[in-house]
Amino acid sequence: MKRTVIFIIFDGFQLLDLAGPMTVFEIASRFVPGTYDIETIAENDGPIVASSGLVAVSEPTNIDACDTLVVVGGIGTRIAVAAPGLLRLVRDVAVRARRVTSVCSGSLILAAAGLLDGRKATTHWRRAGELAQNFPRVTVDPDRIFVTDGNVWTSAGITAGIDLALALVADDLGAAVAARVAKEMVVNYRRPGGQSQFSSLSELPVAADRVGTALAFARANLTASLSVEALAAVAGLSPRQFARAFRTAMGTTPAKAVEQLRVEAARAAIEAGGSGIETIAIATGFGDAERMRRAFLRLLGQPPQALRRAVRNRTA
Repeated sequence: MKRTVIFIIFDGFQLLDLAGPMTVFEIASRFVPGTYDIETIAENDGPIVASSGLVAVSEPTNIDACDTLVVVGGIGTRIAVAAPGLLRLVRDVAVRARRVTSVCSGSLILAAAGLLDGRKATTHWRRAGELAQNFPRVTVDPDRIFVTDGNVWTSAGITAGIDLALALVADDLGAAVAARVAKEMVVNYRRPGGQSQFSSLSELPVAADRVGTALAFARANLTASLSVEALAAVAGLSPRQFARAFRTAMGTTPAKAVEQLRVEAARAAIEAGGSGIETIAIATGFGDAERMRRAFLRLLGQPPQALRRAVRNRTA
């Protein structure tokens, strides 16, 4: 059974958002001939310029045959989310597709088209707050490589489109084929951890507002009690007001943000060498090594001891 995969692009799209998933479907079709027919379209036919400057070509296609829609992301989404013709195209293809998917910030286009209302979704960690703030009917999970809600699949930043496409191939052809494709591409079939291992909350600029004030306090006081109540007091808000404002601004909860700050500080200390695991756990606010180990597994997909061994191997 041949499945038509339609990619929707626009000026300023991220090339890897297109090329990564497209390559997954291409290689899967080599292993299982006749599986996928790949099409690339835009609001208007003709040359479409990626953010890298490479030119792709949109050609007429039969959208009625669409099995899987893939909306890519990139810096061009900032204009694309307000382009009526593009949003109309997305909706027209989506209503015909068995599956509707996005890569990276392409989720903002799906949201602008009304296709994520009442659904869970993810996006690039840097745009998660924007997605949550601008589209309050979307439940944003900023720490997932990809999220499935019904027939709608959304993925995180850039290379996560490969993870998404491998999952789609596994859904169609089975895990063995998807694993074979991943091996051919020399990538993980199932990547451990979430986006937290790639984002860096501690590198985000401190906003000159109440949420920013609380976040700056947390960064400087990792060993303090950083409960919602404590941070709300720093921000001068009630705990409920603060929790709501924090999620809107940061795309995550205060508790998850604090855990991420502590993990980042602990990871930096481990990579610097010297101190023991228990000492680092206390110095970064975890209190004990076991709590730190559980946090590392949640956010980085590996325990602190594995990171320490990797550091030692690199310096040996």
